[in-house]
Amino acid sequence: MTNTAILQLQDIFLSYKGEGHEIKILNGVNLDILQGSSVAILGPSGSGKSSLLSIMTGLEKQTAGTIKVAGHRLDTMNEDQLALFRRDNIGIVLQSFHLIPTMTALENVAVPLELAGRKDAFHIAQQALDQVGLSHRISHFPSQLSGGEQQRVAIARAIAPNPKIIFADEPTGNLDGKTGHKIVELIFGLQKKMNTTLIMITHDTNVAENCDRILSIHDGLITDQKIQKETTTKVAE
Repeated sequence: MTNTAILQLQDIFLSYKGEGHEIKILNGVNLDILQGSSVAILGPSGSGKSSLLSIMTGLEKQTAGTIKVAGHRLDTMNEDQLALFRRDNIGIVLQSFHLIPTMTALENVAVPLELAGRKDAFHIAQQALDQVGLSHRISHFPSQLSGGEQQRVAIARAIAPNPKIIFADEPTGNLDGKTGHKIVELIFGLQKKMNTTLIMITHDTNVAENCDRILSIHDGLITDQKIQKETTTKVAE
């Protein structure tokens, strides 16, 4: 872990135009997350946590404010630049696995690497599947895999490019408790092994307890933080 901020949010607002009124989602979020830390963003449905993740990954544009990730201003990039930035810097694990049903586990992991022009895409993909314990299932299609195995494939796809930040949005949401626990252990084990930054969106306090810090979000604002371990992650004042 270093003292370098890998993600900085300053006065982030997000709102939508409704019928005759404005729907406010985020209301001035300030946040610094330092490299190598693990952070949970905890909040109930509708609190703004998934919208915040979409902004942090460049999948959605904020209404106002600035965002810097790995030294790059995301709010000044166009869609093509954002896609390339995500490809080279960010891994994302979602509640829904989003695997391509007509491709094997190996092919699903290799696809983003191939799109990045990696000639060793399948070799890297196989190594990533080895890391998540699926070396024996690389030729299986998603329909032939359990929910936990599908999420492992999705995790392998996220870590294969060796991203600077891994974002996980409710990664155990579609899994039973026992399987979800194993997935949580896997994600945190990989984060430590890779010495990367992990930002996890969750409503599950048991999952959040695994992180160095827990940030609570309510009504589009970070309202509280709990230090689990001594880290250099901080909420900006």
